[in-house]
Amino acid sequence: MAAKNRTNSPSSVESVPAELRGRFAITDVAPSVLSGRRPAAAAESECVPVFATCFREGHDQLGVEVRLVDPAGTTVSLTRMRSATGSSAWAGEIRPTTMGLWSFFVEAWSDPWESWLQRALVKIPAGIDIDLELEEGALLLAKALEQSQISANTTLRAAISTMRSTALPAPVRLAAASDPAVHAIVTAHPIREQVTVSGPWPLQVQRRRALVGAWYEFFPRSEGAKTQPPTSGTFSSAAKRLPAISAMGFDVVYLPPIYPIGRSHRKGPNNTLSAGLTDPGSPWAIGSAEGGHDAIHPDLGTFADFAAFVKSAQKNELEIALDLALQASPDHPWVTDHPEWFTTRADGTIAYAENPPKKYQDIYPLNFDNDPEGLLAEVERVVRLWMSYGVRIFRVDNPHTKPLWVWDRLIASINATDPDVLFLAEAFTTPPMMKALAEVGFQQSYTYFTWRTGKDELQDYGRELAQISSAYMRPNFFANTPDILHEYLQSGGMAAFTIRATLAATMSPTYGIYSGFELYEHVAIRPGSEEYLNSEKYQLRPRDWDQAKRQGRTLAPYLTLLNKARRDHAALQDLRSLHFHHTDSNDVIAFSKRDGSDLIAVVCLLDPYREHEATVYWDMSILGRSAGERFVAHDLVTDSHWTWGPSTYVRLSPWEHVAHIVHISEAPR
Repeated sequence: MAAKNRTNSPSSVESVPAELRGRFAITDVAPSVLSGRRPAAAAESECVPVFATCFREGHDQLGVEVRLVDPAGTTVSLTRMRSATGSSAWAGEIRPTTMGLWSFFVEAWSDPWESWLQRALVKIPAGIDIDLELEEGALLLAKALEQSQISANTTLRAAISTMRSTALPAPVRLAAASDPAVHAIVTAHPIREQVTVSGPWPLQVQRRRALVGAWYEFFPRSEGAKTQPPTSGTFSSAAKRLPAISAMGFDVVYLPPIYPIGRSHRKGPNNTLSAGLTDPGSPWAIGSAEGGHDAIHPDLGTFADFAAFVKSAQKNELEIALDLALQASPDHPWVTDHPEWFTTRADGTIAYAENPPKKYQDIYPLNFDNDPEGLLAEVERVVRLWMSYGVRIFRVDNPHTKPLWVWDRLIASINATDPDVLFLAEAFTTPPMMKALAEVGFQQSYTYFTWRTGKDELQDYGRELAQISSAYMRPNFFANTPDILHEYLQSGGMAAFTIRATLAATMSPTYGIYSGFELYEHVAIRPGSEEYLNSEKYQLRPRDWDQAKRQGRTLAPYLTLLNKARRDHAALQDLRSLHFHHTDSNDVIAFSKRDGSDLIAVVCLLDPYREHEATVYWDMSILGRSAGERFVAHDLVTDSHWTWGPSTYVRLSPWEHVAHIVHISEAPR
């Protein structure tokens, strides 16, 4: 009768959660996206940390490994995971090498050797079961010899012989078992009993540029342009700027829309509602009688001119990223040919873009609900057209204003035939939407970095990007954009630009600047606004680069230094290893990054107005050093060398050096 009352007892193994159903529990595996329903993100040759919670009943020891499997299904590495004493949290690393859909498995097993050794180190010194314990240890070593194909190993055979020799003192016999050479062999060839496997956990490995790159944004129509009379630059004149961009060490040139611009409701200078006959209009008001997303603005040139521009960029080791803005001006051919692709209001007019109280009468948003298949097919056609001219990166404007399924299907379709094509989400929106965009396929994302200027918020955001969201989102730290001139840059002088460039280039493996940043352009249209005065979005803005160089009023040399450091040091190309170290000043931030043996530490001033002194208290375990160890710090900014220790005094100044970017090498002998 008592058994019938056990209504809460599990009736079958299926009632146990899957993570606990194996012989040993494996939970909280990372990186993972949507519990493995979507692949986590990685890049070629990226060091990917793997974490898992693994535990068992009783006091016996577990061994845990992570198995990396390539797209062909071949195991390419089997790496032992580490755990702090008494902890159930395990960590390891994998490094996929090529593009494609990889996977990894976490494998936990009973480790009889470590269990025996832990027990023997207690019992034998206490004189308990000496011969029995040593015989059981010898049998385990014999088993290791049999199953590991190292039967000729003299180290293990000698250890077994010593452990079984009753003529020898117990400490000597135990010392043979705990010899580091024996430990190394058994660790490399473990006895794995009752193996439990969690996986496969999918890992989409993208090309290196998905993780690492320095972006430079500029308007081709401004390069070589004239203001009196207004004359647009061309692809030919814009190509003359490419060598200088390459010389600064940038990798990607991002072009705002290059398509024909509508006439209806064209915006004038500074976003005024009435444009003159010679005002060029906003490039984001796409489409006119000359064509739409599959055409080039006639002032810029022809498709042949664009192809020559792309070829020139490639010669300068630059990639072209093209704007993909899914919207139309009232003059776009789509408006006439496919009115169903837009939203029609009750009075029969097409709805223009609004963000009340802001109105954008020159832009019609697309509506994917009326003819989803037809509109999606047209978007894919446009993307593939530009791909045929050498574009392999698309910066997508406001993707959060389109249904998620659009990007899910579009990116999957493009990457199915061209896995090297990348999409950057320009989505300054809610965290759930930014996360979802990354999960459905965007390889990169704009971030909130532009608005993070204080120490605490930089640290909190950096930890979020490096630890929490790194499984799915790759950040692009743009320091400014044509839409965003942060107050910090407006008022902080030249030091503010140097500080923000330093943080963007060293905290994130991918960062960008918008043209004019290196000239310290900082004047807003009005107090409290982030819009530039005389914004390039609405008018031609030629710049005299040679004069700025002659006057020494350019950040280009420092940007060149930053980009060289990024190319020379794998640590600065890493995202997940970002770790912040304590400083005793809210105006000084310190952090480190590592990839393999390459280790970089950065100490940066945050106050662009005053000099500050601070002490940095390094987390020595993160630096791979012992608690009191000294180490050599080579400053990549000044080419100076110092010997630093667990606490380091620094003095940083807006007028001299705003940061130390140091490569850490071995301690002096």
